Amino acid sequence: MPKISHRFIVNENGKKTGIILSVKEYRDLLEDLHDLAVIAERRKEPTISFKTLKAKLKKDGVL
Repeated sequence: MPKISHRFIVNENGKKTGIILSVKEYRDLLEDLHDLAVIAERRKEPTISFKTLKAKLKKDGVL
């Protein structure tokens, strides 16, 4: 994962109250969060072997 460059917004006491990210970094973080949500949602789905997947893709004309 690439390093995120950011700047903090602090109040008069020096306490961090916010953060500034580039739009690209923000979108990348949202995409990562979405990917993790999909993984959690599909965790209990049955798995198939790579061999089975490859055979199915060949049958469907994808490979």
